[in-house]
Amino acid sequence: KYLFLWGCCDGSSVVYAVPAVLTLLVGVNPLVTGHFIWKSVSAVHISFCLVWAAGLAYHFLLHTQHNILHEEEGRNPVGRIQLVVATAIALFPLISWVYVYINKEMRSSWPTHCKTVF
Repeated sequence: KYLFLWGCCDGSSVVYAVPAVLTLLVGVNPLVTGHFIWKSVSAVHISFCLVWAAGLAYHFLLHTQHNILHEEEGRNPVGRIQLVVATAIALFPLISWVYVYINKEMRSSWPTHCKTVF
């Protein structure tokens, strides 16, 4: 019984559940983004994820043994294509955000609750 609950509520489930619930609340009531509790939970979650990502990056840099480009996967053409695709997928959200942030005409048609993000 308790093992089932732990399987449903382990750390990775919580990491995905928090933004899912926040998004659900925005879908139900878009004005919830102005509420102090919603903003606080969102800020804490983002902060936690950034700290976790920094710690994970530090761990990987500390325990790296070789440069990935010196490995077999980095030398063959298919491996390089996979590396480029993985990098593009990882950078796409950041590039999209910068594009939207710079393009003020795109933001002008947004509802007011979306304009408070920037």
